[in-house]
Amino acid sequence: MAIIKPFRSIRPNEEVASQVAALPYDVYNREEAYEEVQGHPLTFLRIDRGETNFADKEVDMYSLQVYEKARDILYKFLDEGIFIQDTKPCYYIYEQTMNGKSQTGLVGCASIDDYKNNVIKKHETTRASKEVDRINHVDICNAQTGPIFLAYRANAVIKDVLKKNQAVKPPVYDFVTEDDVRHSVWVIDDEQDIQTIQSAFEQIQKIYIADGHHRAASAVKVGLKRRQDKKGYTGQEEFNYFLSVLFPDEELTILPYNRLIRDLHGLSKEMFMEQVEEKFEVTDMGKEAYQPTEKTVFGMYLEGEWYRLKTRPEVLAKNIKNDVVEDLDVSILQNNLLGPILDIDDPKNNLRLEYAGGVRGLEELEKRCHEDMKLAFSMYPTSIQELFNVADVNRLMPPKSTWFEPKLRSGIFIHELDR
Repeated sequence: MAIIKPFRSIRPNEEVASQVAALPYDVYNREEAYEEVQGHPLTFLRIDRGETNFADKEVDMYSLQVYEKARDILYKFLDEGIFIQDTKPCYYIYEQTMNGKSQTGLVGCASIDDYKNNVIKKHETTRASKEVDRINHVDICNAQTGPIFLAYRANAVIKDVLKKNQAVKPPVYDFVTEDDVRHSVWVIDDEQDIQTIQSAFEQIQKIYIADGHHRAASAVKVGLKRRQDKKGYTGQEEFNYFLSVLFPDEELTILPYNRLIRDLHGLSKEMFMEQVEEKFEVTDMGKEAYQPTEKTVFGMYLEGEWYRLKTRPEVLAKNIKNDVVEDLDVSILQNNLLGPILDIDDPKNNLRLEYAGGVRGLEELEKRCHEDMKLAFSMYPTSIQELFNVADVNRLMPPKSTWFEPKLRSGIFIHELDR
């Protein structure tokens, strides 16, 4: 059973919500984050990236003063009414609409015990070095400021409650961000609805981290540390739970995560193509950009030309065990081309390989190949069911297998820990 509890969210007042909401902290490098806050005094990036508040760009972004500054701004905003806090535990509906398609998430708090006991399934490893920053941020701010993106198999009971609330009351927030994504939020404060949702999740055996593995791991570690330090620990403390937005699988959009390669590993184009044709049926597509429309098919851009690469049946037949990881398109490309032909044996760390989220389009691949890369591959997107299949057997996805879009905005919901 999954425990998803309501909480007293700290959130923007209605008048400034669109000014506060910000993209996740980790989509920016330091310089980009600094530039983003200029002229935007209410942006949540000032809290998510505390170093942006210091004129001296040499300030250590992981220093205590940076996290304390973030905390001070958070509670200053609360004192000034820029943020409000609900007086009772609620659930929240967070609907995002992009290109005419909507995904409707439930905002609540997931259990760190469900994370530990693998009710919450993972598909990525985390690095301790990346966790430290968010551990310090959460602990010093005494709040989780960035929601974890969770997915679950669609549930009719939950869907009906969300739809009912959307139909009978206006949203508390409804705004469009600069990327043309509409963000709409409703508050669920009816006790019967809250109980219905909570009971429905108790019947769900598995939920899945779609995005935010490092944020989830950091929140859990803060909670576990506070358990040890808490006198009179009861198990009901807010630090036992972490901020989440849960979406039904049927509504999610996964975009491809395309590949860019710096060189042909010393091969001529002719030698390279000859080896590619041993594993793939190659069709010359000319100048027309090619986006695959089915699994086991790839687009390739090389020296101004596009090619369609269809994996040969005998290559696919080698995976006689129907391994859920080896069946992924990202694995097929890695195991039959990037590794053996281009000598990219470590796709996580090899500096000759870069990635481009599908939201940037095929134009980005062509542009980069005219600038600093040699060839590019357009991918067919990994499906949410493939992600579930990998997580269900406690396996890991290869690096950069999924790109979820639209991105959750930070600052709309904040989960305060116990003060």
